[in-house]
Amino acid sequence: MTRDEAIAILEMDREDAIQAILILAEKAEKYDRLCDQPRPTTPPGMTPPYLKPTSKRKKRPCGRKHGHKGISRKRPETVTAYQTHTLKSCPDCHQPLQNPVRTYKRYIEDIPQIDPVVTEHTVHGSWCSCCRKIVQPTVTDALPNARLGLRLVVFTAWLHYLVGISINNIVKMVSVFFNFHISAGGLTQAWKSLATLLESRYNDIGQKVSASAVLHADETGWRLNGKTHWLWCFTTKTLCYYLITRNRGSPVIEKFLGRLFKGILICDFWGAYNKINALAKQRCFYHLFTELVKVDTYNRSIPWKAFRKKLSRVLKDALRLSEEKNHLSPECFLRLKKRLHYRLEQFLITPYQDKDAQRLIKRLNRHKEELFTFLEHEGVSPYNNHAEQQMRKPVLTRKVSQQNRSAQGANTQAILMTLLRSAELQGANPVENLLAIAKNALTVKTPSGLAYKIAC
Repeated sequence: MTRDEAIAILEMDREDAIQAILILAEKAEKYDRLCDQPRPTTPPGMTPPYLKPTSKRKKRPCGRKHGHKGISRKRPETVTAYQTHTLKSCPDCHQPLQNPVRTYKRYIEDIPQIDPVVTEHTVHGSWCSCCRKIVQPTVTDALPNARLGLRLVVFTAWLHYLVGISINNIVKMVSVFFNFHISAGGLTQAWKSLATLLESRYNDIGQKVSASAVLHADETGWRLNGKTHWLWCFTTKTLCYYLITRNRGSPVIEKFLGRLFKGILICDFWGAYNKINALAKQRCFYHLFTELVKVDTYNRSIPWKAFRKKLSRVLKDALRLSEEKNHLSPECFLRLKKRLHYRLEQFLITPYQDKDAQRLIKRLNRHKEELFTFLEHEGVSPYNNHAEQQMRKPVLTRKVSQQNRSAQGANTQAILMTLLRSAELQGANPVENLLAIAKNALTVKTPSGLAYKIAC
């Protein structure tokens, strides 16, 4: 209720004022009931337990079906240690025992107790008469002027930036499991130095991603020192590039992809993607289906149901045609595709009185050339699910941390997440992959950016 409305009620007669207050109370009750209903896009963790629907499906029994073939852990191919166990006396009556009457083998896999290894490196410098300076070999077991080993820095970076464990919990884990004591500040500084060393590799991934043939893009909220920023994700099947910026608009995409992207961009309906010219665009079908489900929660009118049924049928027929493409002749597929485009055109020019239908028709008219791109090109998905999957781990990290406190921390976050996630997409061990990249970078560059002179 606004101030003017309150004054108007006070000036009314008693009965009229009561009637006006009852009408406002009824509207407020409807609004509260609508707000209490979770949206389809709300994550399950953000929905209160008392608002979650009770499952009506019959509960299945735990475990596999009766009579299935038993499965156990495979026997290890190599054995690293041997132990023999023999009793000299009975553990119950303490009677001396003779030679064993039966023997069996048991294999146990475990991790050993790990203690830190401290290595003293003696580095000899030699005078080069050609270069007129002292040259020395490169130590690749640690970052320049650092005492923490490179493997520890990379392993903890993987735990924080990819697995999503908080810094304080990593400090506790390293202390308990490895008997290695380190402060949270020292660990953070080591990650920043590692990101600075690998920034050129991060830029190389960005260039490859921006020149890809098919690209998925998405963005989500982020915090930098308590202020709202945005985490962008540009990903292909084998590479993933993260970027943290203050802006969520088209200038970010223009700076990364340029004004003309020569590939196919798969994205949602966010307006920033409209300003970018591309070879083709594919808008995510899942966002359309989600929008239909969301409107169903508050709009049950007959015009809306008719509109929803027609739109769903067109979209699902397009998905079905894509799945059956390899089983149809080229002529048949082309005929069905033209028929699908004709149905969409007829659907968009049909007048609708429902406000939600009019809103979606306006959106579909704006993007009608970007809905069936997946039927024209191979390897293009009608969903932006791949980008959503790459956003999942950063979102989980966002829940257990305060994101970043400085611009340098945000840059470190983007660099290390990019390198670690790209290694996972390529099927490589992210820790060993990042360790090899860091050691290679140490042999090429110094902290000042000059090349090492290993030999003349």
